[in-house]
Amino acid sequence: MLEMNQTGIYGSVMTGYGDNSILRPERWLKTNGRRISTFLFVALITLSAQVSLASEWTGPAQQLAGEVVAATGPGAAALEITNRSSLSHAEFDQVSRELRSQMGALGLQFVNADAAAATITISLSEDLQNYVWVAQVRQGAGTSSVAMVSTPRKGSAPVGQDAAVAVHKALVWFQPEQILDAAIMDGSPTHMAVLDTEKVALYRLEGGRWQPEQFLPIPHGRAWPRDARGRLILRKDHLLDAYLPGMFCSTTKASPLGLDCRQSDDPWPLGDESANLKAFFAPSRNYFTGALAPGVGRETAAPAFYSAAALPRDKYTLWVFAGVDGQFHLLDGVTDQIASKLDWGSDIASVHSVCGTGWSVLATGSGEGLVDTIRVFDVADREPIAASQAEKFHGPITALWAEASGNTAIAVAHNSENGNYEAYRLSFLCGR
Repeated sequence: MLEMNQTGIYGSVMTGYGDNSILRPERWLKTNGRRISTFLFVALITLSAQVSLASEWTGPAQQLAGEVVAATGPGAAALEITNRSSLSHAEFDQVSRELRSQMGALGLQFVNADAAAATITISLSEDLQNYVWVAQVRQGAGTSSVAMVSTPRKGSAPVGQDAAVAVHKALVWFQPEQILDAAIMDGSPTHMAVLDTEKVALYRLEGGRWQPEQFLPIPHGRAWPRDARGRLILRKDHLLDAYLPGMFCSTTKASPLGLDCRQSDDPWPLGDESANLKAFFAPSRNYFTGALAPGVGRETAAPAFYSAAALPRDKYTLWVFAGVDGQFHLLDGVTDQIASKLDWGSDIASVHSVCGTGWSVLATGSGEGLVDTIRVFDVADREPIAASQAEKFHGPITALWAEASGNTAIAVAHNSENGNYEAYRLSFLCGR
């Protein structure tokens, strides 16, 4: 407690001294001066760190705020910010304050969801090199939009040095004719089927070489589209099915092996049997119309797309569609969300990661010159995060399909140096 001394100055009654006397000003300063100096020093360091953090996040916060408000316009909005990155609590608080400040300066007022004209959900994620901030904006019952910015992580290693997944490619076949798809049947001996526009070729692996076994012609009375596509599906009750533009072929069950083909507009399988989703292919073009069978939840159609990837979740499956419009549509059975700023090509597939991250997206991309690349992306919630280095191919990738196991994939590239079409089997190993 405080008592008035003879000089009229208040001092603390200290019980830690032998005489319990009133502490004089000069004695108090001598005793506590060091504590005051230490306190001021710590406060100064803390303030400097906060200023430094604020300046570090101002740029990306301004960019994301600008894109969000461009979508919502000024007005009342509900905001939720979630940290899915390695940011500390202090850094997360700084980023949150910076985002709120920047959006508020542009005219947003933050209110409860029931009074909001727009709902903004921001996820703070990261990949191997950058912090990745993704904002999902919903206005009423309309379609949501997505904005994304990235900023370098401190001390991040280049992707590939400490990548979570390593992509291994093995050349299994090449030929001058266009390869639409290939399917490998592991066993003793191992067999392979190669689909092109004229036949299904069957090979047997002997002494490290593929030996031809049988060629099954594909009869067709009309010219194929300029950029023809095809798909091989291995079956349990017969060898395989082949899907081509406007045509369906199936191997016979009896011996000798044959191939029955007919004109057909039946939908093509988009994944394995567990995915249970098919889509209708435009026979005179090189893409799917968007009509789905049976559909993704309540959604029976997607925008026209080139390829799709299924990402199973606990209670639903998230489907990613590489749209003809250049956007990537994420369907979960209830909503169609758009992630338009992904630097992906038109071919994607889903693979099951061996590194404990669940299902991942295998996506093509453009490299330097005529080089194409393939990379693995983990999709936490709705934000793709690079999980591997970019594997290069000597030319454009013309086909990418996951194999039945889900653990491997087949990629076909058109080699720009020798003109051959090359089929690769892709497998995935945990990185360092």
